[in-house]
Amino acid sequence: MLEPSNNDELPAIPAKRYFTIGEVSELCAVKAHVLRYWEQEFRQLKPIKRRGNRRYYQRHDVIRIRQIRSLLYEQGYTIGGARAYLSSDQVKEDASQSRQLVRQLCSELEEILLLLK
Repeated sequence: MLEPSNNDELPAIPAKRYFTIGEVSELCAVKAHVLRYWEQEFRQLKPIKRRGNRRYYQRHDVIRIRQIRSLLYEQGYTIGGARAYLSSDQVKEDASQSRQLVRQLCSELEEILLLLK
């Protein structure tokens, strides 16, 4: 869903299992209160909540948030339109999301290769 030009603007997703709302906010260039609002609007966003209602996002959540950000901010969808798009998109895997994941994995593997040399 993210265009290649938009991908360059956002930082790479680190190889971590869980991310705090502050980290996701920086990774996706969206403020924390916007992320909390999107959780109410998009049923696809379900971060794990632990002690004190702290949110912990996983890698797939970060990718989904970047997709929502792209739909709303770059492609001009409304919240309802983005919600409908994502609902219909649940059945089929979004090809550009897969490409983004492959690119991310390649960059992580290249980093590992550099560390091993």
